[in-house]
Amino acid sequence: MTETAFTDAELETGRLLFAGDWQFTAAAGTAAALPPMQGLEIAFAGRSNVGKSSLINALTGRNALARTSRTPGRTQELIFFAGRPPLMMVDMPGYGYAAAAKGKIKTWTALIHSYLRGRANLARVYLLIDARHGLKDTDNAVLDTLDEAAVSFQVVLTKADAVKADDLASVVAATEAAIRKRPAAHPLLLPTSARSGPGIPELRAAVARLLAERGG
Repeated sequence: MTETAFTDAELETGRLLFAGDWQFTAAAGTAAALPPMQGLEIAFAGRSNVGKSSLINALTGRNALARTSRTPGRTQELIFFAGRPPLMMVDMPGYGYAAAAKGKIKTWTALIHSYLRGRANLARVYLLIDARHGLKDTDNAVLDTLDEAAVSFQVVLTKADAVKADDLASVVAATEAAIRKRPAAHPLLLPTSARSGPGIPELRAAVARLLAERGG
């Protein structure tokens, strides 16, 4: 099996992993409000309006588990969801542009960095990048924090169905070249579409593989 391939068993394990009951468990707007560490957490990070909530809903097959909005920056806290033990999912506030006061943006940006540096049970961060735009300068601070904290991260391209095949291939190649220099980066990049479904089974399988590797 190559690094980029998933077996039928992994795809099915991933499907079952996310098909179970998912429940909101906590929201934290400050580091002091973070819930006690339990299980293994995976977190979804990305620029505002990259489609984090839509991706979480697509993964779980739920229409409204994570709140979606046309307004960038609507998620202003770390939102925790519990699934089949030991798995926990965390929807992180979007960084970059947001329709909020600068002071509020500064507060939740600090929260993002504090969480990434200090969460011992954080197994991996899935860094969402809009396939239409690729990596931006605003991603670099989070990438630096992930490297400094030695937190494993994997890039997930969102909205891949909105990009022509040749353009998508160029974005994939450029992104892979950029993260190759990052010590905390997982080498496998996953193009996805929360709207039409491609890549969602593979992302579920990637999480299932991660849990297997961690003994979960």
